[in-house]
Amino acid sequence: MTVGLPEKVRLTDLGHDEIAERLVAMGEAPYRARQIYAAVYRSLATDFEGLTALPEPLRKRLGERFQVRTLLPKQELISADGLTKKVLFSLRDGETIESVLMLYAGRGDRKGRATICVSTQVGCAMGCAFCATGQIGFIRHLSAGEIVEQVLHFAREMAPQGRAITNVIFAGMGEPLANYDNTWEAVERLNDAEGFGLGARHMTISTVGLVPAIAKLAREKLQVGLAVSLHAPDNSTRASLMPVNRRYPLEQLLPACAEYGAVTGRRVSFEYILIAGLNASLGHAQRLGELLRGTLCHVNLIPVNPVPGSPYRRPGRRDILAFQEEVRRHGVATTLRVERGVEIQAACGQLRARYVPE
Repeated sequence: MTVGLPEKVRLTDLGHDEIAERLVAMGEAPYRARQIYAAVYRSLATDFEGLTALPEPLRKRLGERFQVRTLLPKQELISADGLTKKVLFSLRDGETIESVLMLYAGRGDRKGRATICVSTQVGCAMGCAFCATGQIGFIRHLSAGEIVEQVLHFAREMAPQGRAITNVIFAGMGEPLANYDNTWEAVERLNDAEGFGLGARHMTISTVGLVPAIAKLAREKLQVGLAVSLHAPDNSTRASLMPVNRRYPLEQLLPACAEYGAVTGRRVSFEYILIAGLNASLGHAQRLGELLRGTLCHVNLIPVNPVPGSPYRRPGRRDILAFQEEVRRHGVATTLRVERGVEIQAACGQLRARYVPE
């Protein structure tokens, strides 16, 4: 029986100090960690061969022990306007995840925003009725490095065009706050001034509403944005769409969101998927406005994305605009989200569900 070689350590799973410790254990100078860190997060290196600032013997030893890139793109879909790209990545264990890049036009000579939506889990345990990932079920958490690598992939792609990632949303496959430690480690890694250097206010964590984790997030040193999937103004409707509401009903969720706003000074974004015949009537809009009146928040209205096999359909344009106007009448800031990537199935989990054989 042949014993296989030990799996290489994913470099993006290690912080600067951890890399330095590994180098010392190898008999190398710890200052090399800064060079390696800068090469991966600033120069966006994919291996050690190009790190010419390091001696060749060290580059070889590093290549034997560590792996810079472990996510491999398996399939890409690009929208007709070229502004939205969805990538299905294969992980080292053969599982797959999705990420979405959304480009926005700039003004004058200024380049527009480039937002990436990253996954934090393979599958998801939350079981939301409208979500393709929920149909997959939970498989495993992603490591901090696997989360970070999604960002680095798109950063490398965009660098030749002189563009950079400006925003990261933790809202792809999975529930970020159910994988709290790894998600937060990824936030810190991306924020590190010696590395990728993305400002905390340019990162947003999306959640179905895990109340204890929201309270914990409010007290973190870095003030990232918080987006909460609301989707209904009453417990009955919300529980039919989101099983998590049975554990954390609105009476617990909304005070936690208010506390987050009070502690951080940042408004919470409430995501509200509009589904015809279920949560999109003027009565629902009135109750939503009454529920959120006076709250430091913003509501994103999102016509439901069509999911194969799902009975849910989006309301007509006139009904959507009437819903928005009714919520605004209560003094609640509301935006109708610009649709991106519908033709490439950009909603989380759709590409994976189509790619993985049943």
